[in-house]
Amino acid sequence: MIDLHTHSLFSDGVLLPAELIQRAYNCGYEVIALTDHVDESNFDFVIPRTIKACEAANSTISIQAVPGVELTHVQPASIPALVKKCRSLGARIIIVHGETLVEPVPEGTNLSAIKAGIDILAHPGLITAEAVELAARNNVCLEITSRKGHCLSNGHVARLATQYGARLVLNTDTHTPENLISIACAQKIALGCGLDAEIFKTMLSNSRELLTRRL
Repeated sequence: MIDLHTHSLFSDGVLLPAELIQRAYNCGYEVIALTDHVDESNFDFVIPRTIKACEAANSTISIQAVPGVELTHVQPASIPALVKKCRSLGARIIIVHGETLVEPVPEGTNLSAIKAGIDILAHPGLITAEAVELAARNNVCLEITSRKGHCLSNGHVARLATQYGARLVLNTDTHTPENLISIACAQKIALGCGLDAEIFKTMLSNSRELLTRRL
């Protein structure tokens, strides 16, 4: 399993980074990215500590732990500058909390995030065809998620991404130990939103390619 969207107690997860990484390792994960929620108030606190946690894990157990962030409920006009700040501090994976169906995310977040050159647009809700086309051109991955509530638009995202050639990845958006999943479960989630086994393999390849670009 390659999971590029998880949360520790540095934001609203329940586990220390070390325990989150260890539990992912025990679940057979190949790669886990720690992508706690940030805005202008805490990005400079979260990123250095996440880097330390990942470095410690990478030196002791056989899992690749990657430091990242999820920009969350940031106003669209502020996203580009914050993306640059997070990258400069060493965040390898930049996610933006997309316009999910179950939270009041500011309108315009999806487009602003894609234009800013992020890596993954998480749970983008009823994303428009315009935004999906732009994601394809800008090499921004769109997320299929196993997260309750956020997964309600998986089918819509999968359909448009397939139509316009946008890259897809599958993540858990883990907040608690029970949110971690097996590779078999991930494949079932992909099948459930209309993506066949070959597309699932491509999704894993997209995650690996993204890591190659950012590490």
